[in-house]
Amino acid sequence: MERQVFQRTREAFLSGRTRPLEFRLQQLHALQKMITEKETEISTALKQDINRSQYDTPLLELIGIENEIKLAIEKLSDWAAPRPVEKNLLTISDEVYVQPEPLGVVLIIGAWNYPWSLTLQPLVGAIAAGNAAVVKPSELSECSSLLLRALLPRYVDKDLYPVVIGGASETQELLRLRFDHVFYTGSSRVGKLVMEAAAHHLTPVTLELGGKSPCYIDKNSDVRIACRRVTWGKFVNCGQTCIAPDYILCEPCIQGQVVECIRQTLLEFYGADPKCSPDYGRIINQRHFNRILSLMEGYTPVVGGQSDSSQCYIAPTVLKDVPPHSRLMQEEIFGPVLPIVTVSDMDDAISFINEREKPLALYVFCSDKKAIKRMIEETTSGGVTVNDVMMHYTLSSLPFGGVGQSGVGCYHGKHTFDRLSHHRACLVRSLNMESVNLARYPPQDRRRARRARMALRSPLIDMSKRTLIWAVVATILGVCLSIALLVILLIAAGLNCTCWYWRGFYN
Repeated sequence: MERQVFQRTREAFLSGRTRPLEFRLQQLHALQKMITEKETEISTALKQDINRSQYDTPLLELIGIENEIKLAIEKLSDWAAPRPVEKNLLTISDEVYVQPEPLGVVLIIGAWNYPWSLTLQPLVGAIAAGNAAVVKPSELSECSSLLLRALLPRYVDKDLYPVVIGGASETQELLRLRFDHVFYTGSSRVGKLVMEAAAHHLTPVTLELGGKSPCYIDKNSDVRIACRRVTWGKFVNCGQTCIAPDYILCEPCIQGQVVECIRQTLLEFYGADPKCSPDYGRIINQRHFNRILSLMEGYTPVVGGQSDSSQCYIAPTVLKDVPPHSRLMQEEIFGPVLPIVTVSDMDDAISFINEREKPLALYVFCSDKKAIKRMIEETTSGGVTVNDVMMHYTLSSLPFGGVGQSGVGCYHGKHTFDRLSHHRACLVRSLNMESVNLARYPPQDRRRARRARMALRSPLIDMSKRTLIWAVVATILGVCLSIALLVILLIAAGLNCTCWYWRGFYN
């Protein structure tokens, strides 16, 4: 089944119909139409999958997809255009440029926590770059997967962008096939398996993974506002967000204030019983429910801690004085549990972060610009947001992706287009001016070698319009000045000769 889908998609790509920009634009408009027309159905599916509020779905997923589509439609002609590059003396008369071209057939393996955004945003880039794509949504978000399979063929080319549903066996079968790129969003554990399978065909991958994203709250920051923003980022989507703050680092002197501010914010956001709040979600399934509860074993929550297995409900939970080497601090929580780890100062926080795997996101709440700069310079992460959480994800101009264990490659906006394109080096020259090439041909001698060496060592020349105009102007001015200087010298020489003549005449 999967092999047949792949073969059909490959044949559709080889037909060449994804090459024209007009076709890509038409497909992007169709995808935009699907999001607009089917928003209610999409929201209903997410309500069934993870109890997502109908108001959160547009904010957390659909608007982001629409923005990506609009940007791609607006900028596609620029993104896909040849990109002139600098030349040297040997290529000064040649046409030299980088041409983005489609990779081929891309496999997109989506995630269940944001099943529309994390599946369709890569698809937007794949379409814009002129690729075909086999879309494999997560089987865990079952209602969304079935709806995507039903909707997508009604709006976009069903041969170029088929949807394959199923579990691990179907995904493994797809990974055995020779795709031109694999785009996976999910856990680091599965990411390693995807990379291993892709390596068999030397297929490039983009892995959007996760990890433990730290959140440092400085004692001199506005703790109340910091906790308000952290509370939203941690507990939205029931904590099932790859860039949610995984844990808080703060000094012991403000730990009690942090706990109390989070408690008050939760009361404001979800009421006295979050279980009854229409804005609070549920854990995706029983397995993940049990996994999160097992991480909490041995701790007494200072906030929350209640659970209901029948609904896969876990209350927003805060744990304080969590030991740095506990199991809770060894794996990504991916749920509504927020541990607080105390550090002595910012130096200790930086060391704590650097001793662990590179996180997907880093959050810093601080009012001191020098301290903020230091935190950014002395740590590393996929992305960083200062005095807020997760907002760097919303900007298409910023690359989104991890580093090290938190991911390989980045996307969003033009970054997705570039990630799913081959940047082809192109040099076009004529068969004229063969004398220029003589220095590189045998038989070689010292004179020819010197000429070739000088040409190859020449600085790169920017042939962009503005630079070229200034270069021409400078050349003309230089020639004019040289001519003027020569005329002055000739005049001076002429006057000198005349003086000698008349002096000789009178003498």
